[in-house]
Formats: sequence, C-alpha cells, structure tokens
Amino acid sequence: MKIAIEGCAHGELERIYETIESIEKEQNIKIDLLLCCGDFQSTRNVADLQTMAVPRKYMDMCTFYKYYSGELVAPILTIFIGGNHEASNYLQELPYGGWVAPNIYYLGYAGVVRVNGIRIAGISGIYKGHDFLRGHHEFPPYTDKTCRSVYHVRQLEVFRLKQLSGKVDIFMSHDWPRGIQEYGNKAQLLRFKPHFTEDIESGQLGSRPLEELLKALQPTYWFAAHLHCKFAALVPHTRNHIKRNNPGDASSSSSSSSESEDENEDNDDSRTARQNVPATPVPVTKFLALDKCLPRRRFLQVLDMPSNDNSEGKLSLDYDAEWLSILRTTNHLISVKDNNYYLPGKKAGAIEERCNFTPTDEELEHIRAKFESLSVPENFCRTVPPFDPEEDYNYKQTHIEQANPLLNPQSNEFCSILGIDDPLCLAMLASGKDLPQTASLLDSSADIKTDQGNLEQSIEDVPTIVQHVATPPKRKLNMSLPAPVAAVEPDKNVIELPEEVDEEAMPIIEDSKVEETPAIRTSPNIKKLKRRNQSIYQAEEDD
Repeated sequence: MKIAIEGCAHGELERIYETIESIEKEQNIKIDLLLCCGDFQSTRNVADLQTMAVPRKYMDMCTFYKYYSGELVAPILTIFIGGNHEASNYLQELPYGGWVAPNIYYLGYAGVVRVNGIRIAGISGIYKGHDFLRGHHEFPPYTDKTCRSVYHVRQLEVFRLKQLSGKVDIFMSHDWPRGIQEYGNKAQLLRFKPHFTEDIESGQLGSRPLEELLKALQPTYWFAAHLHCKFAALVPHTRNHIKRNNPGDASSSSSSSSESEDENEDNDDSRTARQNVPATPVPVTKFLALDKCLPRRRFLQVLDMPSNDNSEGKLSLDYDAEWLSILRTTNHLISVKDNNYYLPGKKAGAIEERCNFTPTDEELEHIRAKFESLSVPENFCRTVPPFDPEEDYNYKQTHIEQANPLLNPQSNEFCSILGIDDPLCLAMLASGKDLPQTASLLDSSADIKTDQGNLEQSIEDVPTIVQHVATPPKRKLNMSLPAPVAAVEPDKNVIELPEEVDEEAMPIIEDSKVEETPAIRTSPNIKKLKRRNQSIYQAEEDD
C-alpha cells in the first residue's frame, strides 16, 4: 500500500491533493492513503476561523470548507492529527476522533486505528510543560489563554498510549521527540535552521513526553511536522524496552520523568557499545519530519508498506480493539480541572490502585462484544452551515463572535457504545454551564457519502448519551431542592395529626401564640415540627 505523508497542511487540501495526483501521473502509481501531521485547519466557516490561534492577518479560510460542504470530495482516505493552528472548536467535538468531512478522518486527542491491517497511532497538539499535568478544562468560546492551551498535549493521552502493546507500524505527531536531532544529520539541520542551536543546547528542542513514547512504543515509522523543515533520523532501540515491565510506570509524575532522564543519560553513554555488539537485529524507528505546504518546499513523502489487501480493492478503516479497551478502563482518569493532577504509578506507596491498563484477554473480549464490527462507521454529518464565499466575501474585515459549543452525534454514538464520557461535556458541567446543544444534522443530502440508516441510528443514539452525561447535574438539582419528592406523602399525615391535637393542646398553649402560628404560612416545616413536638410532650405528661 502506498501512503503519502504530509507535514503541516495549513488548510491547503486542494493543493495537496493536486500534488498527489501529479505524482501518480508522473510515477504511474496509485496512492492509497494520505497522513497529515497537524496544522490541518479544518475550518468549516468564519466562526470556526475565530478559534484558530493565529494573528488575524493569517486567518484564511483556505479550501477545507469545500470538502466539508460537499463541493469537493477527498480523492483518497485522509487521516490527520491536530497541531497548534486548528479550528479547535470543531476538533473538540471529536475528542476520540471522527469524520470531519467525507473520507477525512481525525484521530482525536490521541488515537489508534488500523488501515488494511497497518496499525497507525497518533497524538495531537504540542507540548507545553505548564499545561501538561492539567485536565481538558477548555471549551468554546475560548479566551486568549484557552485558545492556545486547548491544543497543548496532556498527560492522560501520553499515559494511555504507553499502555499499548504489540507492534505499532506508524506513529504521527506534530511535535518532534526531544533529542531526535542526535540521530540524524544535525549539522545540516543547523545550517538550515541556525536558530535551533540554543534550543538544542538547552534541551528544549522537541517534546519530552514524545521522547518517552518513542522509547516505549518503538514504532517502525514516526512522522512529524511543526518545525517547517525536512529532517530524517534512524533511532535504534534496545530489546529490554520492547517488553515493558509495567505500563503504569509511564505516568507523567515527577518521579517517572526523573527516571526517564537518568535513563537517557545511561543510553547515551552505552549507545556506542550496543552498536559494536549486535547480537540480534536491533529494532529501529525511521523518523521523518516534513515541511509545510508551500511551493518548492519538501512537504510530501510517499511510502510503500505491505498491507492486508482487501478483495474489494477498498481500504478498510478499523478501530483498534486494544485502544478501545484502554479508553474504557482509563475513563475514570479523565480530569477537566484547570490544575495539576497525577496519574497512578507503581510508586504510589501503600495505595493499591491499578496502574497497568494494558488490556487483558477478558477486557478485549468485552470490547468485541460491545462492537458488532470494529469497522469505523461512515457516519459523517454536517453540524454547522459551511462557508459561503459570496455571502462572506468580506470576512477578514468583519468581526465575528466565536460559536457556542456543540455536541457531535459521532462522539455521542461512540461514547454511548463504549460507555465513556465526553470531556467537552464534563468540562461544561464542571464550570456550571448547561450541557452543549446536540448538533442537528444539516443538509444530509446525497452529495455526502453517508448511509441514511446510519444517520437515523445516530440520531436515535443521541438522547442516550445526553442522558448519560446529564446524570450529574440532575443529581445536583435534586440535592438543591428543599425536600425530596418522596417526603411529600408523609408531610400530609403530619398535617392531619396536629389538627386533631390542636383542640386538646389549645389549653396548654397561650392564645397569643395560637394566633401567631397560622400567620407564618411561609414556613410550613416549622409549624409541623412545633405541633409534632407538642404532641410528644403531651403524651409524656399523660404517661
């Protein structure tokens, strides 16, 4: 199977597909799959454009909206991850991935899928240390701060990816793994990007969590973008890292990070010795970073990989059962708070908490029972009107407010089947907001390649997930009421008894108090308690 890898797309989908078409004609080949490594810019309309963290002069609609509206259709299956220049409100509707347009699939905050048997994993966003330990607390409309923090990598996604076992064929990231320059032509990189020198010397070039993932997963290929240059590297691994003792060791705590840094130093000291004694073939990751989509820039690479050919000649996009199980078993670790929190690890002391979420056979069987088929359903639907060039021709000079958050039917259906929570809903509820409106299906016409039956099923599934996520606020409302509904019937009995006792109790109570009591009608509970107490006291005197 021939796979095209793109660096930073920056919304230039039409140009990228034209480049692929020209390569196919020139080399007489057929490219089957396109992978984009971030900055995809899936802006559907002008409102989406307001959530993209770029200066206003760079806010351009580009061409994605044509594929969203159905004016154009992606000629090949396209899978992408998020970067640091995205329509964050749209991508946040799909935290676990989904179709952003027909034949264009987003992997989510992090995700793993299989295309004709090829296992593809990826993580969206870029690393910033001050946000790494926080929860996914952002939701639209964004502030200047949350407009940027929303695309910062969080520890939960890294932790989940470290639970994977088995072979990962392709890994996609926007950032580079830290220290990757040491495994390629570093001198050439610095000639092209001399301002990298300071970051390399301070150890700031690249992402520390991605460095940990590179060592833990040891994928066959790793593709990245972000730094707008082409750079290749070969990263050798040691065998003892392939089989991890405990995936939970990789929680993003300070202790685990210090261990990884010590481990890096040991690996650097012994790398030469390992290469001199190759007892067995050393696993190697082939790393490649690509440029952004501009003329005369190296932004596209074609890779030929063996795959399980489909008899029908069509690519099969499937969920990864192990990844689904990890999502389900780590659902309780989701945080939507704007403060640091820590994930379970083996150094938790006497606290017995699961820290290894690599699925067991029983957990994998549970996933297969929940999903009749692991094939990703083609359930794309439009949730907002697309950009209209004639109507919005002056959008760069017009002030447009950010849109309110929406629930995407794809996420609702996925969360309902798997039994997990949507972080967007949790973030809204934690901030005291009402649940976002479930997006209605707009213009579900024949030009969109969507099965009508799947759409109807998605609509039926929407109330299920909304009711599931809405449970916490309902409980909160019940707790805030003055009395539960079940207490109404006993209250009626309490009212009846004092009316009979009042006649006997009248001589005991002064007349002035009897006149004041019925006047206080706004506090019936006080009146009931007073009468009930009086009857008790009178019974004691009679005894």
